[in-house]
Amino acid sequence: MPAPRRRVLAASSPFSPERVRPPARRSAAGAGILIAALALSACFGGGGTEGGDFGDGDFADDGCTSVVVATSSEKVNMLDALAAAFKESPEHEALDECATVRPINVSSGDATRFLTSGQDWPDENTRRWPTMWSPASTVWTERVAAAASAALVGEPESFTRTPIVFGVPETMAKALGYPGSPIGIADFERLCQDPEGWGSVGKDLWGSFKISKTNPNTSTTGLSAILMQSYEASGKTDGLTAADVAAAADFSRVFEECVIHYGDTTGKVLTTLYDETQNGAGGSGYVSAVALEETSLLNYNQGNPDSHTVQPGEQLTPPKEKLVAVYPSGGSMWSDNPITVLGADWVTDAQADAGAAFAAFLQTEAAQEIVPEFGFRPLDETVPLGDLFTAAYGVDPAGPAISLPRPEVDVVSAAIDQWTQIRKPSSVLEVIDISGSMDEPIGDGRSKLDGAIEGAQATLGHFRSSDEVGVWAFTTGVDSTAGENLVVLRDVSPLASDRESVDASLDDLRFAKREGTPLYDAIAQAYDEMTKRAEPGRINAIVVLSDGQDTDSSISLDSLIAKIGKATREGGDDAPVRIFPIAYGEGADTGALQRIAEATGGQWFDASDAAKIDLVFASVINNF
Repeated sequence: MPAPRRRVLAASSPFSPERVRPPARRSAAGAGILIAALALSACFGGGGTEGGDFGDGDFADDGCTSVVVATSSEKVNMLDALAAAFKESPEHEALDECATVRPINVSSGDATRFLTSGQDWPDENTRRWPTMWSPASTVWTERVAAAASAALVGEPESFTRTPIVFGVPETMAKALGYPGSPIGIADFERLCQDPEGWGSVGKDLWGSFKISKTNPNTSTTGLSAILMQSYEASGKTDGLTAADVAAAADFSRVFEECVIHYGDTTGKVLTTLYDETQNGAGGSGYVSAVALEETSLLNYNQGNPDSHTVQPGEQLTPPKEKLVAVYPSGGSMWSDNPITVLGADWVTDAQADAGAAFAAFLQTEAAQEIVPEFGFRPLDETVPLGDLFTAAYGVDPAGPAISLPRPEVDVVSAAIDQWTQIRKPSSVLEVIDISGSMDEPIGDGRSKLDGAIEGAQATLGHFRSSDEVGVWAFTTGVDSTAGENLVVLRDVSPLASDRESVDASLDDLRFAKREGTPLYDAIAQAYDEMTKRAEPGRINAIVVLSDGQDTDSSISLDSLIAKIGKATREGGDDAPVRIFPIAYGEGADTGALQRIAEATGGQWFDASDAAKIDLVFASVINNF
């Protein structure tokens, strides 16, 4: 077999072992910044595109220099394959000692906050601290360079790319003229604004037009989507300014009104859509269009909606109806997937040298030929895209027709700040289990109840004053205006300047009596309360935290599912109430909580490691 061709795309590697390191340690104030960053970040765990999972394991010591790469989940499989190929490459042979590249899953937004905090990487296992970072977009490395230190992120260089598209169920896309007619973000905006929704294009039965987007504070696709909205409103295809973003506020506000909820990852949204599609609902009652990366759409259509690391021998089942990629006629931004050696003080010279060699290898033709196998586009345009990039998998290899350049850092910041003000308002009822098992310790000096209270308190700053927030608690032997076995700490009402009193009310839970677990009854009554007050212009949601099995309800699980799933099945409810359960600790009934989430088009969250409840709570609240 002839040796592989090795055309190098870059003249030389931009990475130098003589990099400048940042100051070794920051002050105690920096530790507070890190704690705040952790409290507001998406959780680690729960497979999903752009999610994060440090895991509890360790890397086997193979005697080689370990090069950990922090990257988003959809690139883990690809980087594993590239790491194996690197071992056989001339770039590896040139090293003084062998090196093993090990990707770990950390969202781009999370890594940005950790790196700008000025503290150590937040993983107790130092062997998992990254030598390299590969976020989905250079937007994130630029934010770290601006907020912390340019030396910290080195000299990032892209090695693959994927465009931001809107994934639309094929039947729905055809109703909009796909594939013959161009479809733009303005077309989606008109469907959002039209009270007839899908009826405006002759599809009355499909109800309102619904969009899923991710939170731009943690997600590359969410960030790119709000920038693409500003581009569309301005009519520009380059040179976007902060003034353009400001002028696009009304346009973007209408677009946001269509959002079902802001997922912390596209993988969780796609998993819900996949499950509904496989169960015969077709997903039409859940979402009409999902902002996502093209590679995530390819994964979905292969049967991997959360872009998890596919295990050897794992069989994937494609969805009954595929998503097709709509490349907006006004243009798409690209996730350019840079990789860089970190200038962090925990990176050794041997790791930096090995990281630089791996980065150089990624620019070679041998590496570029691997990239398309995993749904990413190579930088080398002479490399064939292969069978994945075809209409059979919902994509157009010629798209997008227009590529939108990445704006300056100040423009990106303006767009994020604007989104905070114009995002769809929320109405959220938090329902917290205070049964006897909540007294159990979680291993960090806190009880389960302590963790739940502090998790809820830490996320209050996420809500705007106009957002509605309520807090209930449930156990047996209590009574309130909400009903038997329920305690009302706060009625659902605008938060306004009431954060301190909500904090105090949550603290009161520490002294509440704690007995049985009437989980299903509590959810049923919370659902009745929220459906009575649900408004089409809000994200109406119930967050349920429970650490055990239902022991005391009068309603059965099947009856509860029938009750809460009615609106989803009918598909025409313009003000659905979605439930987001948190399975707290190892004793939580994950199966029941997952069914409850799926019945309403919500998502369930795994907090089986109870010590991470703060992070999981923050991940849930990122949806609103």
